Amino acid sequence: MSITTTYSVSGMTCAHCVTAVTEEISEISGVSAVDIELHEKAQSKVTVTSTAPLPLNAVRDAVDEAGYTLVV
Repeated sequence: MSITTTYSVSGMTCAHCVTAVTEEISEISGVSAVDIELHEKAQSKVTVTSTAPLPLNAVRDAVDEAGYTLVV
């Protein structure tokens, strides 16, 4: 079974941002896919597919590590 969750992330402006966030979130245990819809002047949509619900703090920490902000 897979679970898909969508998050909003602010501060992303380019393909490098997408790569950084994708790499950090992909390191969370159970994550099988990360898809990002980049919106340069607004919050970007980050869709994560995982085998179980992810702790919000784990996602927030991954986004922070990449240098961006998870919007809740």
